[in-house]
Amino acid sequence: MHAFLRRVCYPRVRMRGAIERQPAESRAARHSAAARGGRARTSKHRSTAPAAAIAVIAIVATLALAPVTPAGIEISAAETSIAGGTAQTVTVAPDVTAPPISHESYTAATGPETLIANGTNEDWAKLVLIYGDWPVTDENVAVIMQWMREENGPDNWWNRNNPLNNGHGSGGGSGLGSYDSLDTAAFYAADNLLKRSFYTAIVAALEDGTSAAAVAQAIWASPWASSHYGNGANWTTSPVPIVEAPASAW
Repeated sequence: MHAFLRRVCYPRVRMRGAIERQPAESRAARHSAAARGGRARTSKHRSTAPAAAIAVIAIVATLALAPVTPAGIEISAAETSIAGGTAQTVTVAPDVTAPPISHESYTAATGPETLIANGTNEDWAKLVLIYGDWPVTDENVAVIMQWMREENGPDNWWNRNNPLNNGHGSGGGSGLGSYDSLDTAAFYAADNLLKRSFYTAIVAALEDGTSAAAVAQAIWASPWASSHYGNGANWTTSPVPIVEAPASAW
């Protein structure tokens, strides 16, 4: 009987020990699993944090680059189509006519200092035109140079510093006077034409500036030369050679 009891009791003691140990082992396993799960969740949160930060930065950059329409301003359909590259067309009423095209020519005036420095008969002709406030056109320059040739010849056009044999301000009423410089002579040539009523036709033709022939005819008809240049018979219209005067003449 006692042997039986011992056999019966012995297993019961062992089972009780096993039962007591089992909860402890189960709790340890659960704690270990929970710890592993916590670390996994922490690792997961840590790995997603940089990605979330990058996404936020990308969204902010996109909003910064996107065009923003100021408050209160509406974009019309036409403006939207222009921004999108759509070609625009303009319709003109049939009664609208194009303005006439101007074909006028303009010549830039060179200052007296530059003309004096160059010192040729062409420069002196331009200087007369500048002092008279007449257009410095090719036609006007050509006729003044022709006039100078008829008075003194091209090779000695600066004779007595009086290229047109002008009596006004030169001290010689017959045109045989002289000036202190070619610059002074240019001023008095323009001044004489502007002050005398019998030279108004010459002035008008110079103001027009489009015809050397018209200026020449006005000169022939004027009392500038008693011969009237043979009414053109003694007037040469061929190109005048450009000749430089001595620097002392200026």
